[in-house]
Parts: sequence; structure tokens; C-alpha cells
Amino acid sequence: MKERLASRSIDSIRSKPALMNTKAGLKSKRPVFLLPLGFGLLFLAVWQLKGFHWLFHLELYQLPIPSSIATAIRDNSTLLWSYSLYTGSEMLGGCLIGSFLGLLAAAAATWFPGTGKGGITILASLNAVPIVALAPVMNNWFGAGIASKIAIVSVMTMATMAVIAFKGLRSIDPTSIELMHAFAAGKFQVFIKLRLRAALPYLFTALRINMSTSMIGAIVGEFFISSRGLGFLLSDQIKLGNMPLAWACIAIAAVLGILLYYLVQLSERLIIPWHAAQRKL
Repeated sequence: MKERLASRSIDSIRSKPALMNTKAGLKSKRPVFLLPLGFGLLFLAVWQLKGFHWLFHLELYQLPIPSSIATAIRDNSTLLWSYSLYTGSEMLGGCLIGSFLGLLAAAAATWFPGTGKGGITILASLNAVPIVALAPVMNNWFGAGIASKIAIVSVMTMATMAVIAFKGLRSIDPTSIELMHAFAAGKFQVFIKLRLRAALPYLFTALRINMSTSMIGAIVGEFFISSRGLGFLLSDQIKLGNMPLAWACIAIAAVLGILLYYLVQLSERLIIPWHAAQRKL
């Protein structure tokens, strides 16, 4: 009887730290979800109560309140849905094409290291090209349709992927490469089984950056020559002075960019759960 009581007391002592750690973990996770939500609600409340208007001396025609923007979204839901799909197609298509081309460039630079660094440097210089100069050129090359906007986004995202992927493909411990060579692994096997696997976290980092960049490219590209899309509608409504609908385009573009960003983050957790950074999330 005494032995049973002793064993139960020992088990209870052992289980207390586990319970404390579990409660501490739950407490530490709560602010991660509650703080951004609380800050967002506070931001909207201050905006709705015209706190920013008082602070920056703005009028309602300059900065509509959230309720006016929500009304504009409700009254123009069909048009906004159609234009959101159009801009989203430009954004997603250009991001995927540009990221794929950037990955190919990084792979080629890794395969031929002698001239590869110079090629990556040239690609990196594309980031210095202003989008306001790039958009008219692409519109002239590919016309006023969706192809020119996809081309703009592709150019903007290709350089980022090339630079980051090249760094990831080369971030290999030399001893690992020597071990692969010791097992008579060829250059292609080293690339697929060692370099590409090690570069996956870098690739998803580049994709997250490109998702944000691609929205800017699609919206600005539609400012110049376009007859559809959120950027076209935003520019048109600003000229007409219909600021609630213009801000509705801005809000939808922001939500679309955030959703695609978290889609990439979810894909990263599913594809590379072994990554140390993912285990801490």
C-alpha cells in the first residue's frame, strides 16, 4: 500500500511540470492570436470615430470611414469580385512565372559557378528598375491585355527568387558534398538530393516576398493601360472623386495579398515540416 502511494506521489510530481509547461505554452500562444486581432479592431474603431481625421486634419472625402468603404463594397460587389479575379490572375500568374524563371537562373548559376555569379548580379540589377518605367515598356511589348501585367510581375519577382535561391543552393556544408562524392553521387544527384532540399526554406522565403511584390506590380501596371482590374478601377474612381470605392479597391487588394501570403506560409508548413523554423511556429 505504501509503495502504491509513493508511486502515485512520484507520478503526480512528474506530471506537474508537464501540466505547467502545457499551461505556459497555451498562455504564450494566446497573445499571438489576440494581439493582432485586438490591434486591428482598435485601429478600425479609431478610424471609424474619425480619430485619424482629427489627428491629420483630413476630411471625409480625403479619407472615408470604414463603414462607407464597406457600403461601397456591398453596392459594387459584382464588379469588385470580377476585377479582383482579374488582378489576382495577373498577380498569381506573374509571381509563379517569375519565381520559376528565377529558380532556373539560380540553378544554372549554381551548375556553372564560374559565370553564375555574374549572371545573378545582372538579374539583381532588375530590382533597381523603377516599376513606373517598366510598366509602359511592357505595355508596349505585350499590349494592353493581361499579358503585359503578368510580364511586369514576372520581371519584378524573378530577380528576388534568383538571388535568394542562389544563396540557398550554395548554403551547403562542404563536408556534405564530399560525403556525397564519396558515395559516387553525380552532380545531378548532389543538386536534387542535397542542394535543392537545403534551399527549400529559401525558396519559400522568396515566394512570400514575391507575393507582396506581385500585388504592387499588378496594381501599378493597371494604372497605365488597362480596361479592367483593381488598379484600373482605383485610378478611375480617384479621378471621379469617388473615394469610398477607391478605398474599397485598396482594402480588397490588401486582403488578397495577405491571403496569398498565408497560402504560401501554409504550403511551407505542409511541404517542409522538418525545417527548424517551422517547428517554432
